[in-house]
Amino acid sequence: MPHIKVQKLHPAAQLPRYAHNGPYGDLAADLYASEGATLTPGATLAVPTGLAMEFPSTHGALVEDRSGLAMRGVTTLAGVIDPGYRGEIRIVITNLGHAAAEIKAGDRIAQLRIVQRIEAQFEEVATLAETPRGAGGFGSTGF
Repeated sequence: MPHIKVQKLHPAAQLPRYAHNGPYGDLAADLYASEGATLTPGATLAVPTGLAMEFPSTHGALVEDRSGLAMRGVTTLAGVIDPGYRGEIRIVITNLGHAAAEIKAGDRIAQLRIVQRIEAQFEEVATLAETPRGAGGFGSTGF
């Protein structure tokens, strides 16, 4: 289990936490807004969490949507936290809905998924091995 040090930068900041633990617990921990914000339709804001984190060199994190907000058209963008980053975690949120979305200090605004860092080596080749799927992409399985 990776150990992640968390520094509170704002008095209203809350440490990430899992709503459900154990063998069938959550995949990601909730992240909370440390300040309120209003997102008008089409607006994109970086909402502060009031936290900075120290990941071990072997791990980082991805910021993911909360399904309840996503159902209202409020979604996260740009959610990669590299192991060497030590600044405040700010959640880039956009409102794709038709009504303003109010975020209050203390609201759960995103989820933090811890991932293991794997550094790949990329090799340029002239062709790739063939597979049954081939070049089929979006919708290739018929949805």
